[in-house]
Amino acid sequence: MLKGSFPLSTARRMEFLDITSALEQEIARAGGRDGICVVYNPHTTAGLTINEGADPAVQDDIVGVLQQMVPQKYPYKHLEGNSPAHVMASLMGSSVTVLVDGGRLQLGTWQRIFFCEFDGPRSRKVWWRLLGQ
Repeated sequence: MLKGSFPLSTARRMEFLDITSALEQEIARAGGRDGICVVYNPHTTAGLTINEGADPAVQDDIVGVLQQMVPQKYPYKHLEGNSPAHVMASLMGSSVTVLVDGGRLQLGTWQRIFFCEFDGPRSRKVWWRLLGQ
């Protein structure tokens, strides 16, 4: 088993950051070749997803739909003012799992792995673990 983490910084309140290349570099640096990679986000106001990376409009559309689904004005009880970010993070999920073959993430033609920021800008980190090495 190999494992690691890497930092990232977000620049906007809500944004999707493509972390695919950074993750692949981390796995390669650790000597990873084959297995199942679990990528985990240890933050309660951010998520992870796999989706299309060729057209940035897809990420904009997802953010827009999440903003429509999760009201900013609601009688939230959490007093920090970031309850919508917690709800969006729960909807998105905190981890993704990807096969690794020959040191390469096995993603579809258009797929990329995105860190989903809902309460930025912030300094964040992502943890990963390669099983079955």
